[in-house]
Amino acid sequence: MVRGEQNTTTQARTAPNEHSKAAGVQKKTINMNIDTNVAELDRDQFAAIFDEYLDQKSIKEQTVVTGKVINIDGDWITVDIGYKAEGSISRNEFLNEEGELTIEVGSDVDVYLDSMSEADGTLKLSKRRADQMKAWEDIATAHEAGETVKGTIISRVKGGLSVDIGVKAFLPGSQVDLRPVKNLEKMLGLALEFKIIKFNKRRGNIVLSRRVLLEEDRKVKRTETLKDLEIDAIMIGVVKNITDYGAFIDLGGIDGLLHITDMTYGRITHPSEMVEVGQEVEVKVLKFDAESQRVSLGCKQIRPDPWAEVDLRYPAGAIVRGKVVSMPDYGCFIELEDGIEGLVHISEMTWNKRVKHPSKLVELNAEVEAVVLDIDLEQKRISLGMKQLGDNPWDVVEQTYPVGTLIKGNVRNITDFGIFVGIEDGIDGLVHISELAPNRVDRVTDILQEGDEVLVKCIEVDKSGKIRLSRKAALGESLGGGGTVAQA
Repeated sequence: MVRGEQNTTTQARTAPNEHSKAAGVQKKTINMNIDTNVAELDRDQFAAIFDEYLDQKSIKEQTVVTGKVINIDGDWITVDIGYKAEGSISRNEFLNEEGELTIEVGSDVDVYLDSMSEADGTLKLSKRRADQMKAWEDIATAHEAGETVKGTIISRVKGGLSVDIGVKAFLPGSQVDLRPVKNLEKMLGLALEFKIIKFNKRRGNIVLSRRVLLEEDRKVKRTETLKDLEIDAIMIGVVKNITDYGAFIDLGGIDGLLHITDMTYGRITHPSEMVEVGQEVEVKVLKFDAESQRVSLGCKQIRPDPWAEVDLRYPAGAIVRGKVVSMPDYGCFIELEDGIEGLVHISEMTWNKRVKHPSKLVELNAEVEAVVLDIDLEQKRISLGMKQLGDNPWDVVEQTYPVGTLIKGNVRNITDFGIFVGIEDGIDGLVHISELAPNRVDRVTDILQEGDEVLVKCIEVDKSGKIRLSRKAALGESLGGGGTVAQA
């Protein structure tokens, strides 16, 4: 009875006070009678006491609470959060990327309490939802602090990529790298760091940038690189991009151009024959403009110039061997060693054959021999000859066909100014139109055709490769019955 009187008194004193204060006293009065038999409490009093108990335990719907795993049964995990009943969560919510279970009985876990049902004493819990809410909190904290977040690129979407950072975020294509990435699919599956450049939790919108981080890192590296960057410096870089004219090398925050002509002393048709993207290369700084920060690089300049003392290695008259690397109309280039090539002019390929193109005598990439004719160190040119490997047939022509010799041969070619008569394989003599007949000849074809056999007389021999013949003189001698006839 004393307690009853006290309660009544307390409640009476509160009557004049504000409603909120009365509510506080009401709660205090209930606390004082917490040991009262439950059967003596009405429904409102019991609910008030139970609500106060939940407030003390900080268990509220739509919040993340900490629980303990008390049972693992097949596809379900039972979690106790300190409420009058436990909740069950699908086993799938506790699996890692490899499909392994990440908890065991007794493990503490954070779960999302979606709802509590007093009617049947059940709880609706979610581990996945709790992870998402925690992720949003961590992301918001990182965004406010200007920190980076780690994530995995999971899919290609319109305008960019989708990234998993605990929740899905958008990475615009323009923010993937310092340079535009043509094939975004190759980024799938990569785990990288990103900067949050836009965050709206209410709309569930997160925009990321990797480019911002790369630019910051590049700025720091550039400062360090510029300390060592000077002409003739030897540096290590990474091939960043390849074009038809060369390769761009990342020296650390600053790019330099390695032109195709500075890659090797040898001959290449494309930079990809020497380097590939991502390859680490040693280069020499050839030029550096501090104002524009343009850098020209070279690889071949690190090694000795093969043209140094080339005249000692390939003296005039030496027989050399190399590979045919090019065949323009005027001859063929033979690679003697890396960076050293010699030209065999088409006129130096054969003594006695008329060749319109070098491919008639040699094949590309074929190994051939030649003789060194001349070296120009200043112009870095070597003249080679192939016909010099054999005897010059013109050295014996004068002995074989001295002036006055009658020769029988066939017309090999007809021109406006005369005919060429085959004397030997590869050796022709010219009969000028004025030497074709005693009488004037206006057109060669009026009296001769290609393939016709003719009798001619040798009237001049030039060791440089010319024989002058006369059909008119031969006809005069043959009619007089004199002269020795040589059969071509």
